[in-house]
Amino acid sequence: MIGVIASLEVIPDKQAEFEGISNRLIALVHANEPDTVSYLLFKSKTSNSTYVFMEQYASMDALKRHGRTEYFKQAQSDLTACLSSPPKIEMYELVEQAPGPES
Repeated sequence: MIGVIASLEVIPDKQAEFEGISNRLIALVHANEPDTVSYLLFKSKTSNSTYVFMEQYASMDALKRHGRTEYFKQAQSDLTACLSSPPKIEMYELVEQAPGPES
């Protein structure tokens, strides 16, 4: 499993536009990418301009397929116009954990 956290700083007067584009993208991801386990957008509780996408993919191939979709490419271009700085993107691998004791 691959995790991605994309931290984004949005221009204050572009928040509504950013959220609209993001929500359309999220709907397309959920409808078309079965190997995308989770694709969520969060807004900071301490900064009105800070957002993060938290994403989980079944594999690196699923992440690559996501990045090649036309709707992602278009959304990426549209979202970039709403940002005050480049996004910070971090990738993670799931740490496998032993199953807990049975109840």
